[in-house]
Amino acid sequence: MMMELLEFVMSVEFWRMSVLWTFCLLISYWKLIASNSCPSKPPPSPSAFGHRPVCIITGATSGLGAAAAHALSAHGFFVVLVGRSSHLLAKTMMDIKTQNKNAHLKAFQVDLASFGSILQFKASLQKWLSDSEMHSSIQLLINNAGILATSSRLTCQGYDQMMATNYFGAFSLTKLLLPLLRNSPIPSRIVNVTSFTHRSVLNVQVNKDIVSGKCFGRSKRYPYAHVYEYSKLFLLLFSYELHRQLGLMDISRQVSVIAVDPGVVETNIMREVPSCLSSLAFIVLKLLGLLQSPEIGVSSILDAALAPPETSGVYYFGGKGGTVNSSVLSYNAKLAKELWNASSDLFLESELASKETISVSNVKS
Repeated sequence: MMMELLEFVMSVEFWRMSVLWTFCLLISYWKLIASNSCPSKPPPSPSAFGHRPVCIITGATSGLGAAAAHALSAHGFFVVLVGRSSHLLAKTMMDIKTQNKNAHLKAFQVDLASFGSILQFKASLQKWLSDSEMHSSIQLLINNAGILATSSRLTCQGYDQMMATNYFGAFSLTKLLLPLLRNSPIPSRIVNVTSFTHRSVLNVQVNKDIVSGKCFGRSKRYPYAHVYEYSKLFLLLFSYELHRQLGLMDISRQVSVIAVDPGVVETNIMREVPSCLSSLAFIVLKLLGLLQSPEIGVSSILDAALAPPETSGVYYFGGKGGTVNSSVLSYNAKLAKELWNASSDLFLESELASKETISVSNVKS
């Protein structure tokens, strides 16, 4: 046990997390102070639109996802909770109902690292909307699900699990649900939860091998810090590219896209880091005044979710409506287009593989 701990501490990835990520966090706060951005005026309550808007939150069973579900249900949204554990989904729903008996909730068990699971969720969601005699649309999608895996794990498609959960799952879910977002009778929104850690990436080549994460499994030592950074940078590049594409398709901007960085929040995302190290990190960050509870950290997500309909293509950070510029690399339009193309190719391959699996299953049955 001691040798494993020592090996972990001596790794390049650990020191990248400890030093470089802290430096990147401080840069974000410095930019926030320097920007003097004016907070947006609070928007009207969703109920003012004449019907109860539907909000989908991934990673909704703990931390920021659960906090967002609590808050948005209180704001009048019909909150759809998405998570991997049926037990935790039920518990979260019970917790919300305890605090708000009038909350409108629905839960779906989905594995964001599995394209087949995402595809099944889309079908189940559409059926639920139809069976409930609700409008065939959604108003808010919050891509919050994320993991920090310290060892290499592959999905059933052979993709890196962390890259699939943090980025490709969000890309695929957004692409599949975009027709429902565009079908909304009121302006709809996509909120992508990213991280200040994206600033650690100064250069990256984008191809299907990187986006799927297959190349990381071939490394002698799994570069978990790098993979996490790439996944968060990719989510940002995707946010800005989707913002650009939707703007070209719809001048009135029916669907807006916002990226949000909640900063450092005390959640269970560090569960794979040795507990003594994660506890020490939280103590130091708390002493520095940089550690937030989920109830406080969620403010940036709420800022993005409830911003005026015309707000799009921005990066929220720090709460109180604060926005900052993300890294220079994240605004690279050429890189964003390359990422979009690589991700779209993987999406089509995944869609084809899922259809073939379904066909084989039908033949066997």
